[in-house]
Amino acid sequence: MQGETQSNINSSGATREIQMREAICEAMSEEMRLDSSIVLMGEEVAAYNGAYKCSRGMLDEFGPKRVIDTPIAECGFTGVGIGAAMVGLRPIVEFMTFNFSLVAIDQILNTAAKAHYMSAGQLTVPAVFRGAGGVTLQLAAQHTNAFESFYAYTPGLKVVVGSTPYDTKGLLKSAIRDDDPVVFFEAEMTYSVRGNVPSGEYTIPLGQADIKREGSDLTLVCWGKLCYLAEQIADTLAEDGVSVEIVDLRTLRPLDTTTLFNSVAKTHRVAIVQEQHSVASYGAYISHLIASEILDELDAPIKLIATHESPTPYSKGLEHYIIVTKERAVTQIMQILQ
Repeated sequence: MQGETQSNINSSGATREIQMREAICEAMSEEMRLDSSIVLMGEEVAAYNGAYKCSRGMLDEFGPKRVIDTPIAECGFTGVGIGAAMVGLRPIVEFMTFNFSLVAIDQILNTAAKAHYMSAGQLTVPAVFRGAGGVTLQLAAQHTNAFESFYAYTPGLKVVVGSTPYDTKGLLKSAIRDDDPVVFFEAEMTYSVRGNVPSGEYTIPLGQADIKREGSDLTLVCWGKLCYLAEQIADTLAEDGVSVEIVDLRTLRPLDTTTLFNSVAKTHRVAIVQEQHSVASYGAYISHLIASEILDELDAPIKLIATHESPTPYSKGLEHYIIVTKERAVTQIMQILQ
């Protein structure tokens, strides 16, 4: 992607191209070498090297006491991770897919998010809950949900969504170091995406959005893998002379409203592209913020481009109709440009 911010890089500047799964593995491994209290647990994270090979080689390096295969029992191992965090460990809890995190949602929303508040600050839960989320291809209704808004709804959690290997590694390292519980979304369809990542130590602060592409006619807000779709949308609109600025939120809670509002004030038009349905979605919340805080800066209505209000079908043709596509997004954006 264009314009990736080089935040908090402490290295010599040398980079190399690696896959997203490798960036995730590097982030976890580097932090585990620095801090013996960090453990990784989840289904198939150890002997199988992770369902998506994001923990390749970690069992060999750190051993079975720190890289722990769990039963297929998300509620159980999430509870174990939260309890371990309360007594001094820093667990990384991997979900094979965030669709399965619903089995553990009470543990995360009702315990991890609220323990610090309900204990008057006596308890902290420095845990990271990470794994694949969002729309995939032909995995049907129960494996194709985007649950960012579920978690961003809850005070006490931090919610992070990386888009590039560079961002994902830097954000994940910061998440692991954070003393609050962090929900960290990845995307199954981007694990093989390659990108330049510094060879040396670096982190990216949580709560800091990134301008992935400078523009003057429209602000296009996105996060996660839809940042790649946003680039395609921007390229297509550029053919008609439209200059698109892409804002990658990166952290949904806490949200960097300064970067968001400054971009909208600059372009005076805004579209939000998301994998969630429109109802009660994170994009709807962003629309509310923009309308309530900087309405006078807008020259056109806010456009929310979202997955259609239906479970995602298995049929390839129907799936293409339900999810957000470049063609549909460009058509909808043209409505506010004219």
